[in-house]
Amino acid sequence: MVKRIELTLLPEDAFDDKKLSEIVELECDVNESDRYDFKLTKRSIDARSRTPVVNLLLDVYINETPSPEPVIKDNYKNVSDKKKVIIVGAGPAGYFAALELIENGIMPVIFDRGKDIRSRRKDLREIQQFSNVNPNSNYCFGEGGAGTYSDGKLYTRSHKRGDIYKALRILVEHGADPDILVDTHPHIGSNRLPGVVQNLRETILHYGGEVNFNSTVTDLIIKDDVILGVTVNDKDEYLADAVILATGHSARDIFYLLKKKNIYLESKPFAVGVRIEHPQALIDEIQYKQNPRSEFLPASSYKLTAQVNGKGVFSFACVPED
Repeated sequence: MVKRIELTLLPEDAFDDKKLSEIVELECDVNESDRYDFKLTKRSIDARSRTPVVNLLLDVYINETPSPEPVIKDNYKNVSDKKKVIIVGAGPAGYFAALELIENGIMPVIFDRGKDIRSRRKDLREIQQFSNVNPNSNYCFGEGGAGTYSDGKLYTRSHKRGDIYKALRILVEHGADPDILVDTHPHIGSNRLPGVVQNLRETILHYGGEVNFNSTVTDLIIKDDVILGVTVNDKDEYLADAVILATGHSARDIFYLLKKKNIYLESKPFAVGVRIEHPQALIDEIQYKQNPRSEFLPASSYKLTAQVNGKGVFSFACVPED
């Protein structure tokens, strides 16, 4: 028998596995002869009242063994001899496009103007310490894209554009904390994210894909209004059955190239923002009404949205500091 239950608990109970098990037993009236297990499916913190609480959604398995979720990678097969699709950009869009192609039996060939994670880190150090900027390997360009060295927050308002849970599972399979599957505001963390990105690359290579760094796409090969491939570093030509552009917002040369080739471009709204810093203790006190906050609570965050003279104002990302 499987029971789905909702619990509202104090943080010290919600984050203590032993206490949580005792509460589940009482809630589901589990007998001593019963064997049971439970799976957490959703967790959120409600700090609107004087005392913050944690809302939990759990599936409780009584005298029944929960079936583990299938590993997505187990569906992959080697695609080294299959149809080829070129992907321009080794950021999250490029890597996830590559995994989707592999799952559908197509070989991805990725070109990125930047460097791999390890080499890119050295170029970031050059920026920080000596103000030397490599135009092709910096905070915007390189393996993992512009978000590789951020906090790795996983927030989207576009819940109708794809299987978000599947994407989270893929990240977990490649080293992200399983908590991202249940937390309302999941994030991977800046220390763990580069390793996750590197693991994604290794999976792509393992199943027959290609990843090429220091490879700037400088032209598109077009015949009879069909894109046949790309030119890399102004000299090498590569052909494929299709081309996916996953270049991100900073690759302006690609936008100029598309205009030059008379390829349709559609403008989209853009946002201009500023960085605002607050002491973490201040936000904790405002959100949790505690100073210092309980050891059982994570660093608090907030978001801001408003309409001003017909234009939207919103906070893009809030990065708490533990």
